[in-house]
Amino acid sequence: MNTNEPGEQKNGGWSQFGDTPPTAGGFPRRDTLHMGLPTPPPPPAAARPRFSPGRKTVAGLALAAMALGGGVTGAAVATAFQPESGTVAAAPAPASFRQASSTLTIADVAQKVEPSVVMIQGNSGEGSGVVLSADGLILTNNHVVQGAMQGGLQGGDAMFTVKFSDGKTAKASVVGTDPSTDLAVIRAEGVSGLTAATIGNSDSLRVGDPVLALGSPLGLQGSVTAGIISALDRTLTVGGEQQQMPPGWGQRGQAGETTTIGGAIQTDAAINPGNSGGALVDAAGQVVGINTAIATGGGTGNIGVGFAIPINTAKQVADQLMNGGKVTHAFLGVSVTDATGDVPGALVRQVTAGSPADKAGLKEGDLITKMGDKPVDGGDTVVGQVRGFKVGQQVQITYVRDGKEQTATVTLAEKK
Repeated sequence: MNTNEPGEQKNGGWSQFGDTPPTAGGFPRRDTLHMGLPTPPPPPAAARPRFSPGRKTVAGLALAAMALGGGVTGAAVATAFQPESGTVAAAPAPASFRQASSTLTIADVAQKVEPSVVMIQGNSGEGSGVVLSADGLILTNNHVVQGAMQGGLQGGDAMFTVKFSDGKTAKASVVGTDPSTDLAVIRAEGVSGLTAATIGNSDSLRVGDPVLALGSPLGLQGSVTAGIISALDRTLTVGGEQQQMPPGWGQRGQAGETTTIGGAIQTDAAINPGNSGGALVDAAGQVVGINTAIATGGGTGNIGVGFAIPINTAKQVADQLMNGGKVTHAFLGVSVTDATGDVPGALVRQVTAGSPADKAGLKEGDLITKMGDKPVDGGDTVVGQVRGFKVGQQVQITYVRDGKEQTATVTLAEKK
């Protein structure tokens, strides 16, 4: 596998309709404390935005937020928090769940974001998109654009129909695409006054943060699902599968391109075919990811394992597409494959002469075990990580040679 080219699609790899979800994690245990008298709560602390079903009391908000994030476990915690005869007091709720009256409900967030999410319909496919500007620039997935272009539309003549939340429609054309990151920008023609999405900061996300996924799954425009951030920094391979057609079309499109994406956000908010290109938003209604792929366990629908491209990556690519159409990508200069044996990693098969890897001293046969602080599980990890780095960025690579662990600092160059 070449770190600078899309990786080969393997059985069990990640894709829009992949079939091997990761191992599920557990929920932390929370217990009550038995005391003679209730302990006064600490002073209110600054809090991250959280969803809340109402605004009755701070305690009520905390319990609802935990029930939302933890399902049955959260409900059990809420029951355990009820005091009995003044002799049982709950441990203080985490500061992140203490909310003021400014807390938005799920309905509030959905209402705020829906005008900034559109349905994209093409000649033989459809998906979702996020409005970037009042004059019609829209961010979506490359595989949405490619799927919608099938069936006779080619190059600059490719046109799409964009449907807005108020039911109005407009024709749209391609501004630019980047298959390496599975992102694209299109422009709706003859529109103005659109509601641009509020862009958040995906680097600030934490596992357990509540999120909403908005889009048009299976042609159902304006759908909203709720969940949490299940994991961060996932590596997945997308593409290489037939694209899902809208209901009633009775067939699927041609297989799309395959690419490996690093740094992906994993969520249990329901994502289905047609959600691709839609918004993953936080509790403040800020877009933190572009919904892109799901793992399905062999089927074609949601099983609670969905993935989104971090908005920081997506915005960087979108800015380049809107300002000239050319996207720069980091270049390491190695071909790698999955390691065999007891030590996980990526085995270097070839080093390009004069490349950053060559200049840093990497050689054929080295076993890469870590990129920066991220452990390397296989070749896809290296490919995905390099895709997420910037040109000129310095990265420390940990590798094993002749049984000894070594490190090298690589300055990534621009892929030509």
